[in-house]
Amino acid sequence: MNRDNDKGKVLINRSLIVGLGKLFLLLVIIARLYYLQVYQADRYKTLADENRISTRLLVPPRGLIYDRNGQLIATNRQNFQALIVAEQTTNLQETLDAFKKIMPLSEAEEQRIKKDLKSNRSFVPIKIKDNLSWEDVSKIQLNAPDLPGIFIDEGLTRYYPYGEKMAHILGYVSSVSEKDVKDDPLLEVPGFKIGKSGIEKFYEKRLRGKGGNLKSEVNAYGRVMKEIEKKEGIPGDRIDLTIDARLQEKAYDLFMEQEQSGAAILLDVHSGEILAFVSAPSFDPNVFAQGISNEQWSALLKNEKKPLSNKAISGQYSPGSTFKIITALAALEAGTVTPETRFFCSAKMTLGTHAFHCWKRTGHGHLNVVEAIKHSCDIYFYETALRLGIEKIADMARRFGLGSKINIGLENEKAGLIPDKAWKLKRFGEPWQQGESLISGIGQGYILTTPLQLATMVARVVNGGYEVTPTFNKLSDYDKTHLPKININHGNLELVKEGMFEVVNIPGATAFGSRFDYHGIKMGGKTGSTQVRRITMKERQTRILKQHELPWHLRDHGLFVGYAPADNPKYAVAVLVEHGGGGSTAAAPIASKILLEAVKLDSGLKKFYTAPKKEPADVTAVPANME
Repeated sequence: MNRDNDKGKVLINRSLIVGLGKLFLLLVIIARLYYLQVYQADRYKTLADENRISTRLLVPPRGLIYDRNGQLIATNRQNFQALIVAEQTTNLQETLDAFKKIMPLSEAEEQRIKKDLKSNRSFVPIKIKDNLSWEDVSKIQLNAPDLPGIFIDEGLTRYYPYGEKMAHILGYVSSVSEKDVKDDPLLEVPGFKIGKSGIEKFYEKRLRGKGGNLKSEVNAYGRVMKEIEKKEGIPGDRIDLTIDARLQEKAYDLFMEQEQSGAAILLDVHSGEILAFVSAPSFDPNVFAQGISNEQWSALLKNEKKPLSNKAISGQYSPGSTFKIITALAALEAGTVTPETRFFCSAKMTLGTHAFHCWKRTGHGHLNVVEAIKHSCDIYFYETALRLGIEKIADMARRFGLGSKINIGLENEKAGLIPDKAWKLKRFGEPWQQGESLISGIGQGYILTTPLQLATMVARVVNGGYEVTPTFNKLSDYDKTHLPKININHGNLELVKEGMFEVVNIPGATAFGSRFDYHGIKMGGKTGSTQVRRITMKERQTRILKQHELPWHLRDHGLFVGYAPADNPKYAVAVLVEHGGGGSTAAAPIASKILLEAVKLDSGLKKFYTAPKKEPADVTAVPANME
């Protein structure tokens, strides 16, 4: 019994001790909580406020651009950058001096670095140099002990494999400016770049993609304490264009071989797909993506051949004798001339007190419409335009795509000009004159067109009169019967095509020297030249200076529009050579080589034609002044 009482006392004592212990701990906890929540409340409130969640946008990879065959023409590539964190270096100037011994820094670069360091907190990385090569990276890494605070970072930068050859199609990307509409948080990311011209600008929102985000815990000073959550963005869309990189490269190289300035467009005559689109000379869009210097920008602006101008759609030129295609169609449709109508060319005709001359000083004699196209006789088309009148010429021109924007998606496209009586009365307050109809008939006077419009014109002529519209959008399928049909007699189109065929394939014609016969495939076309200066009467009476005797800026523009195969057209081309001297000597050879390249690359054509024929040994020479 006593033993049981003793055990009970022991248990009670132990329970009391345990209870007192727990009570003591509870009091300690309460005291601590009271201390923290009351005496240290302000301090811990500050600490809690100083540690926040920071969300940072992650830039997605920009969408890639491909040609019609899946060839990359705009991509992203690794961009290695040298960055510096000021707080990690004891002496900033010594570190920069050490870096300059490894890699040169211009005075402007050094000033920019110091400015960035002053305007940012000491722990924020500042760019020293980007677009570093593997060799550059290796040098920096090797000398890392002497470069405290400097490290290598890897990112992406836009890259154009074809450089200047695609510049006027693709455009370029550059930093966001204050003028850019900020409808996307990505535009506020430092260093973010957007499309500034060309396809890059047209498809900007699709190519940009959607940003991701990175959630990090940062302290009151903005320094990252730890990463909490990372969500990758959505890359930009893939864009497939109609351009054939092989044809584009060929066409551009043809201009550069002769250091020519101008434009060339190659179309599929049925779908309107643009296969080549050249404006020469051009510029390297990679320079803009990396950051163009003042010296480089100034050089582009001062270049007399205007590499920044997209001549294919922004250049407005008199179409010259290529416009005779329109005059012939208008006259045939109106019944002003028939296939049998003949006019006599004595090299000169008068209207009132004004004399109008043919390019051939000895004249062409009697010609019908096919022969007039073949020889590009000015007098024939003067006579035709005089009888036809400007209204019918203007109407036909507009039906074939001249005088209005085509809207292919590139900026700065010009509409050109197809004048008529109402236009002149509104513009000058004066009535239309007969002499103005004459010169309009050969594509001179007020008429202005772009090279793209001329390519559209010839495509609509040779595809049977379907209102095809040029496009960069690759079409999976098309049916030309769904295209609007131009209301024109098919026989008249065939008659003009006959004249265009003879321009290239009959000895003595204006483009005979540029013909080809590839597995039986031939081409047709029309030459043209546009004067940029007025030939005085005194010069006509003495001696007209030859093109090569004139300064470059006073030489005639050379033009050529053509198509192939001649018997079943698939491709249409328009070539303009600024101050090239003549259509037959400057533009036709380029157009011929572009068409021939297109034919060679088109395996679907060869099986329908015979083996190549040998060229005749006695090729008729083309006079230097021939269009």
